[in-house]
Amino acid sequence: MTDRRDFMKLAALGGGAIFLSGLAGCAQSPSKSSPMAAYDEFYFVQLSDSHWGYKGPDNPDSANTLKKAVATVNALETQPDFIVFTGDLTHTTDDPLERRRRLSEFRDIVSALRVKDVHFMPGEHDASLDRGAAFKEFFGPSNYSFDHKGVHFIVVDNVSEPGATIGAAQLAWLQSDLGSVAKDAPIVVFTHRPLFDLAPKWDWATRDGAQAIDLLMPYRHVTVFYGHIHQENHHMTGHIAHHSAKSLIFPLPAPGSQEKRTPVAWDPQSPNKGLGFREVEAEVPEAEYKIAEYPVTRT
Repeated sequence: MTDRRDFMKLAALGGGAIFLSGLAGCAQSPSKSSPMAAYDEFYFVQLSDSHWGYKGPDNPDSANTLKKAVATVNALETQPDFIVFTGDLTHTTDDPLERRRRLSEFRDIVSALRVKDVHFMPGEHDASLDRGAAFKEFFGPSNYSFDHKGVHFIVVDNVSEPGATIGAAQLAWLQSDLGSVAKDAPIVVFTHRPLFDLAPKWDWATRDGAQAIDLLMPYRHVTVFYGHIHQENHHMTGHIAHHSAKSLIFPLPAPGSQEKRTPVAWDPQSPNKGLGFREVEAEVPEAEYKIAEYPVTRT
């Protein structure tokens, strides 16, 4: 029997790639009494880092990229059960009125999505300057949990508190939320920043992220999806898999590959290079997530 705790397989798929990442400890079929036996197959779409309001040479088509992404998702042959945006909906601004205007425009654009079950969370561009006040006016709480077809989803806000932290109050909430979840239940966590130290000097870390990971460690089937770093990255902390998503605005260089975190230069010959969204499919009985990365537009 194959142990999938460290299993990751890469296969080609058109303009993108499929990553198969096993839920830790789920190589065997779940028993009838296990929470794993209660969930049905489904898939959701993750989009991240649209930075609506950005203008600059790193994406001269920035006024259209989010709209193209919405059109591409709407064109999927099978629509997802739900869609999640993992932060940096808008580009940062010091002007509170401009921040709200950008959030309003973002909301109007994504309202065209065919799927109406859409979940939002802030990024530091949306929330760090006002502790998430404007974001909450438009989209409600910045941290919450929900259940879908037997999977427990948790949204953790690691951008609204100063200093790239989750904060004591939210960690206490997370502990309380997990208290009602069985140790072998499937859990998916959404964050904006990585919970682990990927590249702290680039702000690719959460200062108290290790405390959140410690709270999650007793649960055998946890997967974390995040944004922020504008590229794919796959990492394990013990049995917990962490997967980052591509951006919808511009790609960033590999973690720590250069002194400064500057966007990858725009390539007019490949304008969508490094941009994209992902489908995540939960499968039974293998209880694994199949992750499909797609470009913003298809050729």
